[in-house]
Amino acid sequence: MTEDVRLLALGLLAAALGVGLGWYFRTFLWKRRLRRKQAFFGLPANAESLLVVNREGSNPELMVTRHDVFSLLELAPLIKECGAHSHLVAHDAVQQGFGERTEFCVGNPAINRRMAAHMHSLLPGVRVNADPEPGPDRGAFQIGSERYRLEGGRTEYVIVARLTAGQAPEARPVFLFCGQRAITNQAATRYLARHHDRLARKHGNGSFVLLLKVVNSQAYGPDVVELVDDVTRAAQEPIPAPPQQRNSHRAK
Repeated sequence: MTEDVRLLALGLLAAALGVGLGWYFRTFLWKRRLRRKQAFFGLPANAESLLVVNREGSNPELMVTRHDVFSLLELAPLIKECGAHSHLVAHDAVQQGFGERTEFCVGNPAINRRMAAHMHSLLPGVRVNADPEPGPDRGAFQIGSERYRLEGGRTEYVIVARLTAGQAPEARPVFLFCGQRAITNQAATRYLARHHDRLARKHGNGSFVLLLKVVNSQAYGPDVVELVDDVTRAAQEPIPAPPQQRNSHRAK
């Protein structure tokens, strides 16, 4: 074998080895990222999950509103990438606890019974003003001592949360997307889809509650979203009672 042939053979061997190592590391990184995503969403391969949504009107059939459909379209690829399965169910048809299957619950507690139950049990520090009468606080969120008012089409708020309720590590999480308007729910699901890697690095597989602001939805739709604050502690503690007013009238 001549020197040139030997060098060519060594070059081909080195190239093949480089391709093999590159493929191995890419596969290793892809699998590690997939495992992290599966752990964050509580969706190992072939796991079952629930997509809980409102009914449109009083129709006995499950008809989903347009923006809720868009929200589901944001979540569906995440579930598929984890190799899991999903079941669509109406908010008033779920009769089970949480922790057995990952749940994605979309809607406002004023019209979504499942969301109302979760918030009552898991987020006692959050109240949603469901007063049907017009007023400045209609639809407002109160989180702890802070209040966030709705300005339709201009400034709207939505909560996105991952909750495990202090259960065992293998318990499946509940994801809540609770907005002041339907379009904000879509904004929250899109935010989770885009930022789940960062959220997993920051919060691990624990609970968190984030308050987002949707800016000028009448012009930008669900695309312009700002993180207002991490409100986990305030949302999970009961709202403090208002200070009692002292009686300034002395008895005579």
